[in-house]
Amino acid sequence: MSETAEIPTEDSPQGEVDVSKAVALAVLIEEGDGEGIGRLLEGLHPADIADLIEQLNSEQQEELARIAPDILTGEVLANLQWDTRELVAAELDPAHLAAAIQELDSDDATLLVEELDDALREQVLAEVPEENRAALESSLSFNEETAGRLMQREFVAAPDFWTVGHTIDHMRAAGDELPELFFDVYVVNTGFEPVGAVPVSRLMRSKRDVKLADIMEEVRIRIEPDTDQEDVAYYFEKYHLISAPVVDASGRLSGMLTVDDMVEVIQEENKEDMLALAGVNEAGLTDTVLESVKSRAPWLLVNLGTAILASGVIAFFDTAISQLVALAVLMPIVASMGGNAGTQSLAVAVRAIASRDLTSANARRVIIREMLTGTFNGIIFAVVMGVVAGLWFQNWALAAVIAIAMVINLACAGLAGILVPMGLKRFGADPAVSSSVFVTTVTDVVGFFAFLGLAAMVLL
Repeated sequence: MSETAEIPTEDSPQGEVDVSKAVALAVLIEEGDGEGIGRLLEGLHPADIADLIEQLNSEQQEELARIAPDILTGEVLANLQWDTRELVAAELDPAHLAAAIQELDSDDATLLVEELDDALREQVLAEVPEENRAALESSLSFNEETAGRLMQREFVAAPDFWTVGHTIDHMRAAGDELPELFFDVYVVNTGFEPVGAVPVSRLMRSKRDVKLADIMEEVRIRIEPDTDQEDVAYYFEKYHLISAPVVDASGRLSGMLTVDDMVEVIQEENKEDMLALAGVNEAGLTDTVLESVKSRAPWLLVNLGTAILASGVIAFFDTAISQLVALAVLMPIVASMGGNAGTQSLAVAVRAIASRDLTSANARRVIIREMLTGTFNGIIFAVVMGVVAGLWFQNWALAAVIAIAMVINLACAGLAGILVPMGLKRFGADPAVSSSVFVTTVTDVVGFFAFLGLAAMVLL
C-alpha cells in the first residue's frame, strides 16, 4: 500500500462503513494499485466490501472493476445496490461474471443476471454450464418481483416414509449439492407435492428411527411462481415463516423461498412506499443531477397544478382579503394544519392497506375513527388558534371564524386521508404513489374555502 493510502483507522460501529478504508480505497484506485486494493479488503465480509464500493463515485467504481476484478466476487456483486452492480458488471469480462454467478445460490444468481443488459446477459449465459444456464433461463421466464424470480431452486426434500436417520445420511452424502443455507426439510408424497416440513432443529433433536411423517409440520401455504413478491412477504409475516415451498402448475415442489429474501423484499417495498409518498423515484448515490431532475419534475408539475387550483380559491375571495389583511396572514395556518393532519391520516391508511389490516370488514370503523380524530384535533387547535387570533388582531369575530374553519378542515383532512388511498386502491392504483397530491389538494381547497368563505359572510 502506498504511503498516501495508509490512513489510520479506528474501529467503526458494527455494520457501519469504515470511512478511513473508503478513503484509502479511493486513493488506491487513483494510483491503479490493484494488489493494494486486495490487501486493503482482505478478510472483509462481502457486504462490507459492497458498502465501501458504494461510497465511490461512478468513475472510481468503473476503474475498480478494471484494475481489481477479483474483488468483485459473486457475493460482493449480490450485495451491491442495483445501480452500482449494473455499472461495474458492464466493465467485467463475461467469463468473470459467469464464474461469479456459479458461486451463488440460484436466487442470487438470477438477481445478478436479470440486471445485465441483453447483449451482456447472452454472453454471460453462454459461459455458464448448460444445466445452470437452463435453471437461470427458467427463473428469468417469470415476471419481475414474483416468487419465480426470487425462489431458490436448491432445496432438501424427502418422502414421508423416510426416517430421521435416512434423511441425515442422505444430506451428508449430498454434500455440496445441498443449499448453502436452509431451514426446513420438505416432506413430499409420491407426486413430489409438499405435504409437510421438518425444521432442521427438530430433525437434529429426534432419534434416528423416527419417521418424518411423525414429526413434520403441515405446510401452511404453497406459493405459486407467479405470486407477487409483496403477497409472499405478507404470507411470511402473517404465518411467521422461515421458509416456504414454491410449487409448479401441477403442485410439484420446484423451489423454496427463505426469510432472508423476504426481509429484503419488505425493506424494498417499504422504501418504495416511502419514496412514492414523497413523489420521487428511487435514486442511487451515483445518479446525475439530470437523472434526479427527470425523476422528480413530473410530480412537481402535478403539485403545481394543484397549487394553482388552491390559488384559484384564494382569488375568488380577493375582495375580502383586500378589505381585511388579517385574512392573508391567517389563511396559511388553516391550510397547513389541515395538510399535516391529512398526512398523518394518510400515512396510517397506506400502511394499513399495505399490511392488509384495512379491509372492507373494518373500513367503516376506521373511516369514522379518522374523521372523529380529525374533528377532535380540530376542536383542540381551534381553541388555541382562536385565542391567538383574538389577542393578535383584537377581533373575536375573526377568532371565531378561524376556529370554525380549523375544525372543518381537520375533519375533512382526516376523512380525505383515509378515503383517498382506499378509493385509489379500489380502482387498482397504488395508494402510496398519488394519494398525497389529492389529500393535500383537498385540505388546501377546503381550508381556504372554509376560512375565506366564513370570513366573507361574517366579517364583511
